[in-house]
Amino acid sequence: MARKTSLKDYPQHSYFVNTSYEEGDISYDLNAILMWKESIDLSSNNFSGEIPAEIEDLFELISLNLSRNNLRGQIPSNIGKLASLEFLDLSRNQIVGSIPWSLTQIDRLSMLDLSHNHLSGAIPTGTQLQSFNASSYEDNFDLCGAPLEKLCVEGEPPQEPIQEKDDSLFTRGFYISTTFGFVIGFWGSLGQS
Repeated sequence: MARKTSLKDYPQHSYFVNTSYEEGDISYDLNAILMWKESIDLSSNNFSGEIPAEIEDLFELISLNLSRNNLRGQIPSNIGKLASLEFLDLSRNQIVGSIPWSLTQIDRLSMLDLSHNHLSGAIPTGTQLQSFNASSYEDNFDLCGAPLEKLCVEGEPPQEPIQEKDDSLFTRGFYISTTFGFVIGFWGSLGQS
């Protein structure tokens, strides 16, 4: 006689499943924790425009890869709201400005690549951002501070490249529809199994 006891919802889309099976002298218990990690990989898509500020509202996001596009503008100032983020790759774009201080609030971040952009100013100090290899920041000529060898000089304003205004496919609606499409498709495939 098979008996399925519980499916409980925990934060960050993790589920606890407890299943017991008994028949004659044979019995077993199966306990499993299933975690659904949300990732967005839109690398190498030739997107242009700015990273939408609404990306900050995807609180459960574990991995974000927007590398190898033509994104402009700044890193959203409240990117630190993505407290579950473990992987962030914004490399090989045209991103300008400084690294937002809020990025230091993401204590789970284990992979960061901001290389090959036009970032400027000091890398926020006293945080895990210094624990990443210097290659995570390379080819940002106006960026300074550890782990880079280039020291910051106080009173010297950074030179930011001039950026053009560009309307693009990479808009708020695109992010929202992509996320919803993934979620609906994922749950739909589970329902057909």
